[in-house]
Amino acid sequence: MMIRYMFYITKIRYLFLEVFTFLDDFLDRKIQKVLDRRLTLEGAGVKLRRVLGNDNTSTLDPFLLLDHFGSDNPNDYILGFPWHPHRGIETVTYMWTGNVEHGDSIGNKGTIGSGDVQWMTAGSGIIHQEMPQKYDGTLQGFQLWVNLPAKKKMIAPKYFGVEQTQIPHVEQNGLIKIIAGKIDNSVGPVHDLSNDIEYFDVNLAAGKTFTHPTSYDHTVFIYVVNGSIEGKNNSAAEGQCAVFSEGDSVRISSKKGAMFLFISGEPLKEPVAWRGPIVMNTWREIDTAFTELNAGTFIKNHSTPPP
Repeated sequence: MMIRYMFYITKIRYLFLEVFTFLDDFLDRKIQKVLDRRLTLEGAGVKLRRVLGNDNTSTLDPFLLLDHFGSDNPNDYILGFPWHPHRGIETVTYMWTGNVEHGDSIGNKGTIGSGDVQWMTAGSGIIHQEMPQKYDGTLQGFQLWVNLPAKKKMIAPKYFGVEQTQIPHVEQNGLIKIIAGKIDNSVGPVHDLSNDIEYFDVNLAAGKTFTHPTSYDHTVFIYVVNGSIEGKNNSAAEGQCAVFSEGDSVRISSKKGAMFLFISGEPLKEPVAWRGPIVMNTWREIDTAFTELNAGTFIKNHSTPPP
């Protein structure tokens, strides 16, 4: 009798283990595809690596574009991004090292320094410039474009400037800087956004694992800046972007350590009409924007200056 009892207990434990293993595999996101960055010229001749936005397959709703710019040669970036318009999007500039001076058509100006972030909501329209300054070393920065929902495309422009000292970090199998979103009780300084966005800068130690819960249907990707990462079914090396399937969590590891950007956001599931720096929902809205730009009526609102 006792032997039969122990047999059933062992069988039940085994079944529970199988169920938990299945649920773990089911809930964890898999690397759905891996994108390669491309070298391109932008602005007045800035050499950069385009991670997202090379074609339709690398536009991840609500994220339109991700550029990685910088070099140890000032000639690769010094010409910068002179005056140009934006409408219908948010641009997120994050500097690892170096300085970018910016200004806009309605009087805002400042410097984005090493470790700083500028989150700009272009909204109804703004004309601005971003000019990298000569740096003694390797200048490195990233710019992410986030699409705005239709109901917010014509809101007043605003800035959210964050200095590196304002960005919290947690030690969790390495070092994680929280720009937007939350890890445990640490909350990023960028908030009140038009979309539910998470943006982490992760330095994962060798042989360790990064695990983070996610909203099931949110878009999630990781851009590997240095090193490589391994998921359950695939891997991504330096310069590659890992795009994840739907799921309730991300779990990746790195044998030798890695530095990467973790970004997630709620898809808008809206039509996209995109021409250059202007992104709307219809081509008629795009034509209107460029007509207003040529007529000098593009700027609709005064922006909120950086805090």
